Order: sequence, then structure tokens, then C-alpha cells
Amino acid sequence: MTGDAPPLIIILGPTGVGKTELAISLAQVVGGEIVGADSRQIYRYMDIGTAKPTAGQQAQIPHHLIDIVPPDYNLSLAEYQDAANRAIEAVHQRGRIPFLVGGSGQYISAVEEGWSIPRVPPDPKLRAELERFASENSPAALHKRLRQFDPVAAERIHPNNTRRVIRALEVQMLTGHAISDLQKKRPPPWRLLRIGLQLPRSILYPRVDARVDAMIEAGLVEEVARLLDMGYDRAIPSMSGLGYREIAAHLLDGGPLDEAIGRAKFSTHEFIRRQDVWFRGHDNGILWHNVEDVDAAALARFLGDWLERGDRPNC
Repeated sequence: MTGDAPPLIIILGPTGVGKTELAISLAQVVGGEIVGADSRQIYRYMDIGTAKPTAGQQAQIPHHLIDIVPPDYNLSLAEYQDAANRAIEAVHQRGRIPFLVGGSGQYISAVEEGWSIPRVPPDPKLRAELERFASENSPAALHKRLRQFDPVAAERIHPNNTRRVIRALEVQMLTGHAISDLQKKRPPPWRLLRIGLQLPRSILYPRVDARVDAMIEAGLVEEVARLLDMGYDRAIPSMSGLGYREIAAHLLDGGPLDEAIGRAKFSTHEFIRRQDVWFRGHDNGILWHNVEDVDAAALARFLGDWLERGDRPNC
């Protein structure tokens, strides 16, 4: 992409690593706005468990794609991609710099790699049949079915990610074409700079454990109870998010709260491992930084230089 292309700065990394704080700091220096790339922060009423930017943080820098759908709306990847592209274009139209910020690897890759996503509407009956098959036979058995039809997609999708396995099978069964064949890529119209944040797991795991504890103190149990009282079933995709699934089980099944908290921490560790796998597999020139060593002022100067000298390569 040439220096004439409008810029897009991507800040990515595992959950709890500190992306929001750094993005706000950098955006304030270079005149930026933040476009969210988080598959849970899109939902209204789900604030504590998603670590959504606070009202104070959102007041510092404009944020987009936060609180855009109710919890029972199943936002497709294509819909997210369209919304992100529109938000990025609108930021450019205002003469500002868009920052795509988050830890949802599929969201980020769909935007930065220009995925061509099949516009196949959900088939509730087919999905229910596939969910029943996974429940009765195991997620691994469903993943094996996908491997028979689309080994490329099966290689990309973790066997335990039942929702994505079902979507891949759904597209194949409704169109007769493998989802991997339909997901072609086209170069995005931006000049990209990718900044990745990381921490050793020996530091990151205790950090996210403390964050789970802080969420409980901030009222996560009450937030989940309120969502259930509003009629949002624990089986909907939004309620499968980290912390929500475990706390809903505590409230509805009567298990001890401390066990639910422990499961939420374990699930977060597992999610971080999956994020690492995704980012390694989609590393298109990420400039990685250990959060403990980041010099925000120096990084801001680098960004300013990169923006001014459009012929500089992404390094």
C-alpha cells in the first residue's frame, strides 16, 4: 500500500494486557479515534464483564462500535466488518486517525486482511440440529464433520469453538461451497501499522485473575443477574462470554461463587492461549511490545513520524 493511502493503526493483544489505556494515550497525541474490535463490548448492558472502556475513558477519545446491539442480537462477522469499515471511513472523513483496538482476532483479521465474507443468513433450524449433534456426540465429533467437508476451515477453527464450526457447516450445507473458498481476501485500502502488546503468561495470568476479582467487587454478579431478569437466556452467544457463563451458572444452578470465579479465571487463561495462537497465525508485520517496557512517549513520536512520512514501511 502506498504512502497516499489513508492510515489505519491497529493495537491488538490478549485480554487484560492494557490495549485501551495505550490506545487512548496515543490517540490523544496524534488526533485519533478508537474503533472497537471486541466481540463482547458490542453488547449493551454488558459493561463490567467485558471490561468496556469507562465513561471517563470514552469522554477522552471518541469510541466507536461499543454498545451497538442488544445482548440477544447475533451480530455476524460480515455485519461487524461492514460497520468497522464505515467507522474507519467516517474517522478519515473527519480528518482524524482511526485506531482499530481489541483482542478479537477474527474481527481484526476480517478488517485488516479484507476478508470477503459469505453473506449467508443464519438458518435457526439447521443450527439447532447441529447444536444438538454437538451436544449428543461432542464438539470434537462436529468438528470431524467439518473436516470432511472443509479441511481448510477445520484447520483454522478450534474444535471447541462450536459456534464457528456450526457457521462453517451452515454455509457449506446451504450453498454447497466451502466457507474457506468463499472467504477470499482483498487488500484493504489503508496503510497499516500494527502494534501488538504482550506480557509473559507468568505475569499476565495473575493480572487477569486480579481483574476478575475486581469485576466481582465492581458488581459482575449483579450485572449478570440483571441480564437474566431482563429475559436474556444464558444460552445466547453474548452470555457465553468470559465470566458471564460462569456467573450465570452460579446464579441459576446454585454452585458456589468461589468455584464460578475459579472457572472464570481458568477460562480467561484458555482464551488468552487461543488469542496467542490466532495472532501468531495472522502476523502480517506486527510490531510487538512488552507492556512493561513500552515507552508511550517514544511510541507516540514514532507514530507521528510514521504518519508524516507515508513512504515508511510498516516495521
